[in-house]
Amino acid sequence: MIIIFHEKFYENYTHDPAASAGRLEPIIKELKAYNYEFVTPEPATEADILRAHTARHLENVKREPIVYEMALLAAGGAIKAAHLAYEGTPTFAVIRPPGHHASSDSCWGFCYFNNISVSLLNLREYKGIKSAFILDFDLHTGDGNINILREKQHVIQTEILNPHSNTEQEYLEEIAETFQRVGPFDIITASAGFDEYEKDWGGKLSTNAYTQIGKLMKDFSEEKCHGRRYALLEGGYYHPDLGKNVYAFCQGFE
Repeated sequence: MIIIFHEKFYENYTHDPAASAGRLEPIIKELKAYNYEFVTPEPATEADILRAHTARHLENVKREPIVYEMALLAAGGAIKAAHLAYEGTPTFAVIRPPGHHASSDSCWGFCYFNNISVSLLNLREYKGIKSAFILDFDLHTGDGNINILREKQHVIQTEILNPHSNTEQEYLEEIAETFQRVGPFDIITASAGFDEYEKDWGGKLSTNAYTQIGKLMKDFSEEKCHGRRYALLEGGYYHPDLGKNVYAFCQGFE
């Protein structure tokens, strides 16, 4: 399994919880303790962004040069993860800013470019994939994923699950039951938010639940997606346990 990360992601680019100091450090410290291979991404190109976003939106983000630079790098990390996954290597991208609240012509929720959509549309362009499943297990529904990919069904057929069950057991069952009834797909990816954690904003999922989510994705990918799977960091704001929760997911996912 490969971890996508760039040291630049440590840098301050704006003032919001996703960009806060000390958020990524526990993740990287934890993952490095387990000797995962790390790969450094390159920024996405404007052409990559324009497959998912309007030119007006691109220009609006450009007005904040530091944010723009970081958002391009995050999208590039997503593309790198997608290509490695397509080639058969499970990949987790520790990137920021997140992306699942970025629609084609607008954004909110600490997001700027839609990393999921940018990466999938890049795969469609260069690898010819025709379908993908997106599991969004962030606390907040990824409206940007839905808005962009709903309009791109003629380009790539996608299905998105944002679990909404009220308990951990029901949440995991919702994912498992959905995986049973859908597919096959060319690839599966995740908007991997960790803010449903029992000590985070959502107050619902245990650390072990993230291992189970990773394992469900692994099994689904091997059964219905040619083994192709990758995940992109979205939310997660309880810094003390963020590293162990990401590692727990990776344990199941790898």
